[in-house]
Amino acid sequence: MRKLIVQQWVTINNIAAEEDGGLSFVKGEPFDDTITDNPFQNNLMSFIRSVDTMILGANTYHQSKGYWPYADEQGEYGRQLNNQSKFVASSQLTDAHWGDFPAAAVTRDPVATVLELKEQSGKDIWLWGSLQLMHTLLHAGVVDEVRMLVCPASRDKGTRVFEDRRELKLLEASSFHNGVVLLRYQT
Repeated sequence: MRKLIVQQWVTINNIAAEEDGGLSFVKGEPFDDTITDNPFQNNLMSFIRSVDTMILGANTYHQSKGYWPYADEQGEYGRQLNNQSKFVASSQLTDAHWGDFPAAAVTRDPVATVLELKEQSGKDIWLWGSLQLMHTLLHAGVVDEVRMLVCPASRDKGTRVFEDRRELKLLEASSFHNGVVLLRYQT
């Protein structure tokens, strides 16, 4: 059975989105097409190759559709991301274009969509950002893993990844040269 994996960029104090929804604390580097021995980029490439379907909330979709389909500087990572099957959870959208890449399907019932996708063959499923949607899917019990990319920064206000009490099982903890720490948890 496929897993639903949430990936969130966060500050050291659990903020995943600043008050304005921004992510100024993110410490990634653009990908390009040169061969790299960068362990951080290699880890992200390994992850993106392990999934073939993305789920996004409407806000993340609106923030991403103007950049990612045109982000040539992101090299192979961008191509992998853009060629994923995509689903946008929205009660208002009727279509979800993604530049010259295949459009995303719109789902009004993301829990049912995730349960259906999990039963299909394929690689794992990636919930990208989308904090409100993440909370909905966590409460429904359909999230299998949470990947947190912890950046060496803090923010005084914003939206937290976890707003309730949760017990998680640590699967991995890795640090990288750019100060980012990857924490992977089973839910």
